[in-house]
Amino acid sequence: MNRSYYKNSISEFISEDNNSILGKLSLNHSNRQLEDLQKNAWVKQIEILKYQLSGLEGRIYFEFAIPRMGKRVDNIIIIKNSIFVVEFKVGDGGYENHAQTQVLDYTLDLKNFHEGSHNAKLIPVLVATKGTDESCNIQNVLDHNEVVKSNKNNLRSFLHQFTENTTNTFDFISWQKSIYKPTPTIVEAAQALYKGHNVKEISRSDSGTINLSKTASCLNRIIEDSKMNHKKTICFVTGVPGAGKTLAGLNIANDRMKADEDEHAVFLSGNGPLVDVLREALARDLVFNSKIEGTPIKKEDAKRKTNAFIQNIHHFRDEYLKHQIEPTEKVVVFDEAQRAWNKKQVSSFMKRKKGIEDFEMSEPEFLIDVMNRHQDWCTIVCLIGGGQEINTGEAGLEEWINSFQSKFKDWNVHYSNLITESKNYIRTKEQRSWLIEKAKSETELHLSVSVRSFRSEKLSAFVHELLELNIEKSKQLYSEIKNDFPILITRDLSKTKSWIRNKAKGSERTGLIASSGARRLRPLGIDVKNEISAPNWFLNDKEDIRSSYFLEEIATEFDIQGLEIDWSCLAWGANFYLKDNSWKYQNFKGTKWMNIKQEISKEYLKNTYRVLLTRARQGMIIYIPKGSEIDHTRPNEFYDETWKYFRDIGIEEI
Repeated sequence: MNRSYYKNSISEFISEDNNSILGKLSLNHSNRQLEDLQKNAWVKQIEILKYQLSGLEGRIYFEFAIPRMGKRVDNIIIIKNSIFVVEFKVGDGGYENHAQTQVLDYTLDLKNFHEGSHNAKLIPVLVATKGTDESCNIQNVLDHNEVVKSNKNNLRSFLHQFTENTTNTFDFISWQKSIYKPTPTIVEAAQALYKGHNVKEISRSDSGTINLSKTASCLNRIIEDSKMNHKKTICFVTGVPGAGKTLAGLNIANDRMKADEDEHAVFLSGNGPLVDVLREALARDLVFNSKIEGTPIKKEDAKRKTNAFIQNIHHFRDEYLKHQIEPTEKVVVFDEAQRAWNKKQVSSFMKRKKGIEDFEMSEPEFLIDVMNRHQDWCTIVCLIGGGQEINTGEAGLEEWINSFQSKFKDWNVHYSNLITESKNYIRTKEQRSWLIEKAKSETELHLSVSVRSFRSEKLSAFVHELLELNIEKSKQLYSEIKNDFPILITRDLSKTKSWIRNKAKGSERTGLIASSGARRLRPLGIDVKNEISAPNWFLNDKEDIRSSYFLEEIATEFDIQGLEIDWSCLAWGANFYLKDNSWKYQNFKGTKWMNIKQEISKEYLKNTYRVLLTRARQGMIIYIPKGSEIDHTRPNEFYDETWKYFRDIGIEEI
């Protein structure tokens, strides 16, 4: 993709005709509705920059892509070894906080995800053309704790300030060619895709993008074939941890929505908080963008549109349980499809909640049955993950296959080759043999490349070894990740909050998380029973006490699974602790702890901590409380050996 709409040396930019520059910018600008507004802003920027850059040597870029956010920064100016990230607010007289955060976010995005910028000198600059003269602390700016606040008359003096004692030059050709590896949060990805960006524009410019694009092409080919030849089809997509299965699912649902609105493509998830957060984020974005484009829409109307695109799988199920009708949706994408309920769990739920006796279908069977009502064609896309099961009654992939073996024999099944090659997905040889004989293997349906942040590529492996109590491997992996992904421990909650607030820059999100079973954190002010509003917690800004930033409301594994924050504080509970070098598992009932004896329940609890330990994108701090002499539910033994284990791995204390 073209990184910028216009690039040139500063001297050639100054000598080039203004209309020529404007023409090149307009040619690359795709949004016609914003053309007049944008052209006026460009005219002003060109005039100001030509005057302020006169006599300086270097490079200039207009509308430089920030792929993770699906946005572009107004200008990049390279002088000597300094890269100035410049955002203009034409006509503004003040340096608004949101504008400062915006340019800081662009700078951090380049630093974190653009290889040529990892160790470069990046300087965030906000130009409010009518702003007052302000000074800045150079070191704070270089540390990205504040931005340069410039107006149309003093930009030049700031450029001198940061470059006057520098003789180094910068290899801008290598810099502009260097690879970009953005890892958008699932919220950012959903917003960018819904706005019309494709997956290449918001993902890594390496094999990760190729992998995602190949999967999308394969799914589109299968869907088109189903449509043309009147077939009913299901596709099973797998992926390595961090490969972006949810991103792939959102991408295909969005692709099909754009290809043909009559397909009513929908993304379905059983993860309630994820659905709520994505819907709210898309609706807010739609309202915001509609105002900029001069065609404002109401929040309720925006929600109606976005709610049709992303739905809760249980609401989808209940709708077609009530009405025995053909669904409007021709293409449905099921996220974490292996977590759909088994027959026993559905039967119990139907009896208790719906008053339906003798319901004889598992959730996979019922969902296929609903789509099977189509007289013509349809396609189901199942995204299959593993290792994060935290609920009882989850059916696994076997139940989906079983439904086709026993009942829906006329369906066409396409599956990732990994399903038959690895024992992680299907346990029985009989089901593997059935798939090989009756279904079609597709290598493109396996996402084999992680698209996680460079900071956390080894975090999953570290967490796995830590939970398996492999201390030597944990030590080794910790030493490899600690510089890029800081992990600390503490026994002081106030120190925890101070550290995490100081680490976060720009709009990087911080939050306090804990296991839903960590009930005896309550004396310390951490009440996991208090329900949060996930959209408020994940989306609201630093001024809102309900947001994660305030470090007051606690998100549990049920709130945060499938979502991420930049910096997490994990409060460790007494429900999962070390004793004599092995994990102890317990539930709090009434006034005391009860040992968990079932192996499957133990696995769910371990996976709870696996989820919590892998929710941070930039780094985390683990708070392990001290025991109490007067509270029998919080003895020292519930915490001290766990603390010692973390120390023995080499994790530093603050």
